[in-house]
Amino acid sequence: MSLASPDGVAGPWRKSSYSNTQGGDCVEVRDDLPGLVPIRDSKDPGRGTVRVSDRAWRVFLRVTRG
Repeated sequence: MSLASPDGVAGPWRKSSYSNTQGGDCVEVRDDLPGLVPIRDSKDPGRGTVRVSDRAWRVFLRVTRG
């Protein structure tokens, strides 16, 4: 499914594996854009996205996964 946000980032969003159906912390990312990782709140995708470089995203994942 492709959903567009107000800032024009449309495409296949992937929800975090840590998200749950009880309204937990729900983050969605796209990993199909070269050099860029858009991130948004799946509970309120209309608020827009935060975009980070793919390098910054890899560092974030490495640090948070321990």
